[in-house]
Amino acid sequence: MSEELAPGPQESPPAPRAGPREVWKKGGRLLSVLLAANVLLLACTLISGGAFNKVAVYDTDVFALLTTMMLLAMLWILFYLLRTVRCSCAVPYRDAHAGPIWLRGGLVLFGICTLIMDIFKTGYYSSFFECQSAIKILHPVIQAVFVIIQTYFLWVSAKDCVHVHLNLTRCGLMFTLTTNLAIWMAAVVDESVHQSHSYSSSHSNASHAHLASDQRAGNPVGGDSCLCSTAVCQIFQQGYFYLYPFNIEYSLFASTMLYVMWKNVGRFLASAPGHSHTPSPLSLFRETFFAGPVLGLLLFVIGLAVFIIYEVQVSGGGGRTRQALVIYYSFNIVCLGLTTLVSLSGSIIYRFDRRAMDHHKNPTRTLDVALLMGAALGQYAISYYSIVAVVAGTPQDLLAGLDLTHALLMIAQHTFQNIFIIESLHRGPPGAEPHSTPTKEPCQNLTFTNLDAFHTLPACPPTPRLVSPSPADQREAVAIISAPRSQWRRRCLRDIALFLLLCNVILWIMPAFGARPHFSNTVEVDFYGYSLWAAIVNICLPFGIFYRMHAVSSLLEVYVLS
Repeated sequence: MSEELAPGPQESPPAPRAGPREVWKKGGRLLSVLLAANVLLLACTLISGGAFNKVAVYDTDVFALLTTMMLLAMLWILFYLLRTVRCSCAVPYRDAHAGPIWLRGGLVLFGICTLIMDIFKTGYYSSFFECQSAIKILHPVIQAVFVIIQTYFLWVSAKDCVHVHLNLTRCGLMFTLTTNLAIWMAAVVDESVHQSHSYSSSHSNASHAHLASDQRAGNPVGGDSCLCSTAVCQIFQQGYFYLYPFNIEYSLFASTMLYVMWKNVGRFLASAPGHSHTPSPLSLFRETFFAGPVLGLLLFVIGLAVFIIYEVQVSGGGGRTRQALVIYYSFNIVCLGLTTLVSLSGSIIYRFDRRAMDHHKNPTRTLDVALLMGAALGQYAISYYSIVAVVAGTPQDLLAGLDLTHALLMIAQHTFQNIFIIESLHRGPPGAEPHSTPTKEPCQNLTFTNLDAFHTLPACPPTPRLVSPSPADQREAVAIISAPRSQWRRRCLRDIALFLLLCNVILWIMPAFGARPHFSNTVEVDFYGYSLWAAIVNICLPFGIFYRMHAVSSLLEVYVLS
């Protein structure tokens, strides 16, 4: 039975040699985690302190810390590439699940956009070099070099299971992971301050205007001596703010890949690698009903139009803001409702899927599940705060009803989509259907039997037979007969995965590129107050944005492996 369910070893030669097993692996992991925790807390302190003008921490201090961290991380990466992996038997195993091609491809795409952002930021700060600290110009240059080196490192080494320099490698990976998280936090804080500044400048409330003046006072760029007055400077400024979402996603993608590498340090793998064959996406696309891709692409295009209309009308202010909110909420309600129903239908299809569940140890899948569940908490929190504000607040109008429906559907969509994705990731590859063990009774060798006709036959006629007595031939016949039904299910699952993927992309684009109905709709602002509601949104929304992009990555894996 074990030979039927588990794939055979890929290699006929003996297993690769590895060093002796660690005496205490958890000790090395504990050391690296403590190092990362202390560095991350230091970075959090400086980044959060630099966001407020009442704290004597300036943005130059934050840039200096991030630049130092990136330089140290680059030194370790170069040591790893030039020294560690060149040792004898340094990488005896490679994890087939780690660093799939679509994840590395996404990392490269976001890395290219981050490089463009660094160019824009360098041009922006260089526009008034005479009144800027040199670290502000040096920081984006160092970050560009860091992105290039780290992207190459993760592309070639994401699957490594290192067995030399164990503690040094763990500490280096954790420090590099912490550096990416610090860059992510700095980008999120900078973007949140920018969004708050934009909201404050569009409202005449005195407290909001006071907040905007405080933010300008805390940033030397906003002073009279550093005015961004030229057209080129303003293009650079707007450009790098619009590219922040790609920088944020790059840092999170790199962090997830570094964590899997950290888990694989010193890991011994069995000879059976699990899912070893990955069909080409082009061939898989031909094996769909095209309903999912077409409907998903239609919603994607409509969503882009809605997003553009929302941004234009909200910036105009007045009564156009209410109309923009109605359009925005209506589209999101339709999109969330459809994705909820489609996710639920995918879970129902799995009730008829006979593929075996994959219970092998897989750090990549474990991390994917944890990130999906953890990142969804951010959107859950915003939705529940909105529900309380709408139900307990007054008055009740059309916008309040749309807001309440949107919040309820957001909770349902995250729940059912997570159930579908997690179950899909734990399914075995195509062809992993459990086969029944053939019995010794020759009458039971028939694949399908008409019971009425069967009772009229003499006992166990030797001929005619539908299949050969050989167990292998019996399994082949069963697979041929049941192939159309399983192919229909797989095509449905691929359509569902593609539809959910495209919907999650547009649901990522809207908040990532500046759509903030949380502030344009004053229900929550009036109920909680601007300061509390802004803190809730600025803390929770980045996790919701990350959830969408991580769901896209997981759905792409579901699509390929279904």
